[in-house]
Amino acid sequence: MKKIFSFLLISLFITLSLHAQLDRSQRPQPGPAPVIQLGDFETFTLRNGLQVIVVENDKVPVVSWQLTLNIDPILEGDAKGYVNLAGSLMREGTKSRSKQKIDEEVDFIGASFSTFSTGMFGSSLKRHTATLLEIMSDVLLNPTFPEAELQRSLTQTKSGLATIRNDANAIARNVSQVAVYGSDHPYGEILTPETIDNINAAMLQDYYNTYFKPNVAYLVVVGDIKAREARRMANKYFGKWKKGDVPSHVYPTPAVPEGNRVAFGDRTGAVQSVVYVTYPVAFTPGHPDAIKASVMNSVLGGGVFSGRLMQNLREDKGYTYGARSNLSSDRLVGRFTASTEVRNSVTDSTVVEIMGEMRRLINEPVEEETLQLVKNFMNGSFARSLESPRTIANFALNIKRYNLPEDYYATYLEKLAAVSVSDVQAMAAKYLKPDNAIVVVAGNRDEVADNLKKFSATRQIELFDAFGRPVEGPRVVTGEITAHNVIEGYIAAIGGKQKVQAIEDVTTVMSATIQGMTIEAVNKQKAPDMFYMAMSMGGNIMQKQVFDGTRGKVSAMGQSQEITGDDLKDLRLQAALFPELRLAELGYTLELAGIETLEGEEVYRVRFTSPTGSVRNEYFSLETGLRKSTQISQDTPMGSMTVVTNYSDYREVNGVLFPFSISQQLGPQMLDMKVTSIEVNSGLSAADFNVD
Repeated sequence: MKKIFSFLLISLFITLSLHAQLDRSQRPQPGPAPVIQLGDFETFTLRNGLQVIVVENDKVPVVSWQLTLNIDPILEGDAKGYVNLAGSLMREGTKSRSKQKIDEEVDFIGASFSTFSTGMFGSSLKRHTATLLEIMSDVLLNPTFPEAELQRSLTQTKSGLATIRNDANAIARNVSQVAVYGSDHPYGEILTPETIDNINAAMLQDYYNTYFKPNVAYLVVVGDIKAREARRMANKYFGKWKKGDVPSHVYPTPAVPEGNRVAFGDRTGAVQSVVYVTYPVAFTPGHPDAIKASVMNSVLGGGVFSGRLMQNLREDKGYTYGARSNLSSDRLVGRFTASTEVRNSVTDSTVVEIMGEMRRLINEPVEEETLQLVKNFMNGSFARSLESPRTIANFALNIKRYNLPEDYYATYLEKLAAVSVSDVQAMAAKYLKPDNAIVVVAGNRDEVADNLKKFSATRQIELFDAFGRPVEGPRVVTGEITAHNVIEGYIAAIGGKQKVQAIEDVTTVMSATIQGMTIEAVNKQKAPDMFYMAMSMGGNIMQKQVFDGTRGKVSAMGQSQEITGDDLKDLRLQAALFPELRLAELGYTLELAGIETLEGEEVYRVRFTSPTGSVRNEYFSLETGLRKSTQISQDTPMGSMTVVTNYSDYREVNGVLFPFSISQQLGPQMLDMKVTSIEVNSGLSAADFNVD
């Protein structure tokens, strides 16, 4: 008992002593920055000029080889895309190996191997290194760029571009690139369907012949390998690579605008806006301000949840799920971007808040507690990155490529610890330009654009299409033309009112291929408003929707649900056969929104508002009168999305024109339906639309 009592007294004495020594009203001062012991690496140069960096790591029996060209960006002009294709298609065939053989050999040894426009990467177990390098060497020295693989890639790329017009994030990226860098700069070139059409195999071969030279390349070797062995293997597999002269390129340096600009990319029907505040920055890799500027950007919104943009726009205002800023370096020109995605009604308020936070960092010193929190986060991120031997390899590569001091990374934490409140404010004053920025918004022009004019120094908004090409705003329709005139013109274009009214029922069969599987859709409609739609795969119905003129039901995955409320009212409108003949009866109101350009063709845009309040935009060709596209926003389990349906390949059936090609896009998904048959007046009865 005495011993226990003694221990308690001793513990109490120690506790009281410590309490007396610590002043908890004062925040503990951070300790000295730890000294970084970067892993060792060795470098050497082959006779052909190839510079090799070796980072040994015997913890795992794996060796990776990364080849990187140190060349200037290429201005591709009206064939934008060929440089990336040259890189990706290098591994699609050589003089002695087909794509299939390359894939099989790589898979057999369990390796990874990829090529890109500025090099290639391969990784395998150590015992398969020679096999991997033999493949890599063959691809590097003997690519053939097979025509069949090129055409396949062109088709896939062009198909992927079809979704961009309905992707506000992609539109914002494209518009911002053009607005920041200009179309005469490599960073301002945008991939389009038209540039894809201009690409041929000769361009790919020419790019390879011109720029793939060892004297402008680095080979980074990481893994379970000694420098002596790496030198021997590099000589064996890459020593025959012939050096040559490589052209250099100089481009105009983009400058910040003299006053704020507003660049808008239309995403008709969108319920949210993607917002960028961006501009070019003279900020090269290894810049003396790099660490201090990075801290400043992290305070604003660079990846830390406590960043001011996140706290303001998400936590305080509830405008968005996330808001970020980024200050990137580049040897040609850097860039600042603050970005977020918000609902239409607060788009202009969001721009106000972003610029307000930029000005706040310029005008007010950051709190010491906030600064320390950011520095602690950056300290931890840097320390975690050192766990990967590839980090050491990348450090060595950057030191070589950008002529950085040898101790640039070794002193990182020391320099980070030294960043002060005054440093952050100085960096904000130097790199934040709330009065010389480009406000880029991709969204619904009808609801958002006019409210953004106040941010432009000229009070003008620059309009762009989805691929960053300047466009004129919608032209006001002059004269006596109304929305109803456009609809009458459409009825006349497809065959005339008399022939259209003579159609009592229509059965349409369509098919599409998705990931190698064929989907068939059967649509049946009977005047005035009976509707049946079934989608099947392999003869099995996946989804069915029926409306008998009064009741509606949807069935999928063995489950059925009665359609009620506004959904039933919308289904009745959807079920109407040729609703253009009786728009007033159905309760639609129409507005002629103007003349626009769609797919290079001038079109009327007519805004339809249904009795339930849903709005859709329809586009009719000025030249032919035919419907080109329909866009309508719908609520889905993934949030509100715009469904875009495009119509083409009109053909006559019983004197009336019907589209035989119908493509529909919902979010990132694109479905190209080809009509296989259309039958009219086949005698469909009410039994064909039985809901039960």
